Amino acid sequence: MRRPALLHVCLVVCIAFVATAAVTAGATASRTAAAPPRVLAIHFSADINPVTQDWLTSRLERAVVQGYAAVVIVLDTPGGLQESMRKIVATELALPIPVLVWVGPGGARAASAGVWISQAADYLAMAPNTNIGSSTPIDGGGSNIASDLRRKVVNDAAASLRGLARTHGRNVAWADAAVREASNLTAGEALKANVIDAMADDVPSLLRAVDGAKTKPRGFVLHTAGAVIDTSSPGFITRFLSTLLDPNLVSLLFLAGLLGIGFEIFHPGVVLPGALGAISLLTALFGLSVLPLSWGGLALVALGVGLLITDLHVPTHGAFTISGLIALAVGLSTLFNGAPAPYRTSAWLVVTITIVAGGFWSIAIGKGLAARRQPVEMAPDELVGLEGVVRDGGFVFVHGELWHAESDVPLHPGDHVHIEAQQGLTLRVRPS
Repeated sequence: MRRPALLHVCLVVCIAFVATAAVTAGATASRTAAAPPRVLAIHFSADINPVTQDWLTSRLERAVVQGYAAVVIVLDTPGGLQESMRKIVATELALPIPVLVWVGPGGARAASAGVWISQAADYLAMAPNTNIGSSTPIDGGGSNIASDLRRKVVNDAAASLRGLARTHGRNVAWADAAVREASNLTAGEALKANVIDAMADDVPSLLRAVDGAKTKPRGFVLHTAGAVIDTSSPGFITRFLSTLLDPNLVSLLFLAGLLGIGFEIFHPGVVLPGALGAISLLTALFGLSVLPLSWGGLALVALGVGLLITDLHVPTHGAFTISGLIALAVGLSTLFNGAPAPYRTSAWLVVTITIVAGGFWSIAIGKGLAARRQPVEMAPDELVGLEGVVRDGGFVFVHGELWHAESDVPLHPGDHVHIEAQQGLTLRVRPS
């Protein structure tokens, strides 16, 4: 009788345990099902360069690690560097969660390299009063690339953008026109032409509208209705480093660095110009290491600064200054010859630097020439007690002038002598 009773108790305990586990699992599943999805909205309103590219790709990858259901790139960009754009596109295409791009808010644009980022999105939308397009490659001077090189660059860019449009079910013909003809569309025109997937006033409206949609080509089914939206924007360090990539600022820092170090070389011991010059030069090297640099332009800038500094210490009567200004202007103009429009040195900056440097050096050289022409004014007794250096022919060099010298002992060129008396144009000296 005891054994059946014991089995009965064990059976009751097991049933109770299974029931409790089932209730707990059901409650957990219910809570999980009820939890709203989380979406990360990444605000990208900047030029596309290595700094901003690194920030954006890191945020996309972090969204996966942090368990977000989707990512929305809030895009407003004039474009930027092609290599950085390609890295962003590669990250978008490989991300294991859906990537949505919303060109907004009103007044925003997705231009040049920004078109590739838009077309690589699983779902592309635009706000009213925005535009997209103008993706024709240009050279570093802002003009068309010439002949065969232009065909190669344009054909490569057009094929790349057509491929993105085709795989995402969008207008392939417009993608080709955006590259070859710099076509640009408003949000309404883009929706009508099947360049984008939807229009939305803001990110919440977009997430409500796309709920349940299936993306191409990766087949994500979007569950974004009522999503919790977290935002991410570039911090101070990212904005600061991106500012240091301004080609005009890089050019000014590079010039300041060369001038500061050059001044310290010719006037050792002043310290401050050399220290500030070193800081400026190292800061400029960050931008020079990132931007597409012309080494010929860099060499011309360094040569120009060297000629200008040398002309302050060598009597060339301005010849080095003219040569230096020409080298400086040409070097600054070609310093970032291979960069697109946002990363070219301003022509006004080049003209301003050339004029200011030319004016300063003209004044400095003029003062120097006037000082050389001015006769030395010195009372006769002021030479007594000074030291001079013996030169060939029985002369002594003292206080910037050559004097006849007499001495009771033989003198040799290079000897240092002490002046005891002056008689007309002859100095009475003795060895120091």
